[in-house]
Amino acid sequence: MIQTTMEQTLSNGWPKRLMIRLTAYDITRAWEVGTRFILSLLTLTILFGLAGGVVKTFLDLRLLLSANVEVALRQVLVDTLTLLAVVEVLKTTLAYCSDGRVRVTFIIDTVLVVMLTEVISRWFTGGEWHQFAILGGILITLGLMRIVAVRYSPAPTKITHQANQLGLSFP
Repeated sequence: MIQTTMEQTLSNGWPKRLMIRLTAYDITRAWEVGTRFILSLLTLTILFGLAGGVVKTFLDLRLLLSANVEVALRQVLVDTLTLLAVVEVLKTTLAYCSDGRVRVTFIIDTVLVVMLTEVISRWFTGGEWHQFAILGGILITLGLMRIVAVRYSPAPTKITHQANQLGLSFP
């Protein structure tokens, strides 16, 4: 019998072993390992950004001596709220690492913190009333979505208990 070129290639040493190894490798496991690695890098990036933000907030305290108190406190308040938004993003990332999925409530919490930061920033800069109306409508919608997500959540409360034990949520 005459062997085809593919059979001849596979019957020779290392190409055959390589083909067998590639077909036997679990792509799901590779996906999980790759995702965990990338999320670890993302977590480190968020932590470095959070540390840098805290340093910047402390440095902005010097504005109390050189600028108007209202301007200095406004800057510190906006910086602090932005850091809280970063903490919410970190919490969402850690929840994905532990649960393997992103919880809708964490996403809504993150967006709520960011939107509240935006409302306060607009308030300090003297925004127009229609900007407040739009942001208020978005906040009310997000609040209602948060209530619905908590009320009709398919997730058991065991995850919340585990998150509390790991220190991922604050009382």
